[in-house]
Amino acid sequence: MGLTIAEKIFSAHLGREVRAGELVVAEVDFMMGQDGTSPLAIQAFQEMGGRRVRHPSRVALVIDHSAPSPLEGVSNLHAMMRRFAAEQGVGLYDVGCGVCHCLLPEQGHVVPGDIVVGADSHTTTYGAINVFSTGVGSTDLAAAMLTGSLWFKVPETLRLELRGTLGPGVYSKDVALFLAGRLTADGATYLAVEYGGEVISALSVEARFTISNMAVEMGAKAGLMEADEKAMRWLSGRASRTPRPASPDPDASYREVLEFDLSDLGPQVAVPHRVDDVRPVEELEGLPIQEAVIGTCTNGRLEDLEEAARILAGRRVSPEVRLVVAPASRQVLLRAMERGIIQRLVEAGAALVTPGCGPCVGTHNGVPADGENVISTANRNFKGRMGNANAFIYLASPATVAASAVAGKITDPRRML
Repeated sequence: MGLTIAEKIFSAHLGREVRAGELVVAEVDFMMGQDGTSPLAIQAFQEMGGRRVRHPSRVALVIDHSAPSPLEGVSNLHAMMRRFAAEQGVGLYDVGCGVCHCLLPEQGHVVPGDIVVGADSHTTTYGAINVFSTGVGSTDLAAAMLTGSLWFKVPETLRLELRGTLGPGVYSKDVALFLAGRLTADGATYLAVEYGGEVISALSVEARFTISNMAVEMGAKAGLMEADEKAMRWLSGRASRTPRPASPDPDASYREVLEFDLSDLGPQVAVPHRVDDVRPVEELEGLPIQEAVIGTCTNGRLEDLEEAARILAGRRVSPEVRLVVAPASRQVLLRAMERGIIQRLVEAGAALVTPGCGPCVGTHNGVPADGENVISTANRNFKGRMGNANAFIYLASPATVAASAVAGKITDPRRML
């Protein structure tokens, strides 16, 4: 039997054929920690007796979850990260640079065929460009910084063939939510998910990141796609390292192969408090909202802001709604400014905040009040996720969020296209 993408990436790193189920120690090509996890990793590194990071050029620390700092204690943790980065010579992305999962591919730190770990669950994002990337705990990150390697159980693979053509008003976020609803939160536990089919081929690389980002919401260890010509063009000029793309063999052995025709898929919404409790937007139309959020590592990229601005152009956010917009990176913000996207969003009534994660994780920049309904482009709607366990979070595409912000209630975006 042939090999899956995951098996091929591990085989290339180990210099021998590697199969699902094997326990291996593999060299890590890049590793990342954010400000919610890096301080613990630094502490663990020191407790392990670490003096020097093995490969400083393969490490980035990102201050994005509470940026700028909202609290004295958080400021002290940020200072710890800055000191460690300076002492060890590792990369540091400070306040305003953006969200870790936008920055790593955007800045060329990861290339096809890599093995990447991040102390953040949505590290699966980079699978969209053929990277075996997965989230780890802070102690594992410390071990990887110390040794340059980490142990893995090579996962079995679930293959998803996505057929058909997405209709107007339907986007990659709707695909990701649909899959989470069909497979459930534990439907791909410790599996690598391989995405293929004409739906994936037609999507932009930015849109593909959205789907791989949410692979973890099905329990997946990684969310992998092939590095086609579109992906290689996107990577051109970003990275100095040579990509080693991996494609599955025609006779690769999968745990299961599932096929979905998405031609009739409409906009999707996940309802509180589960990502896998997903409904067609029509079932929720008319539900009042008080806050809307566009941004996050899932949907804060340029085309996401552009789609929201297209719907908001010539319209105003409802006076009953607060619309918070957080670009995923400084580069995204600058390009959105150049194209007039930011002006259209702000003119429509949006509140622009620093590139980062704040509204999504509930550290600052948009904590809702008790009983409020929020519609967000984020990837999680767990109870308390946005900083208030008494609020209700709905997840949707940037288009659905923008349309709902205008209407003051959950709305099918196709009405405003």
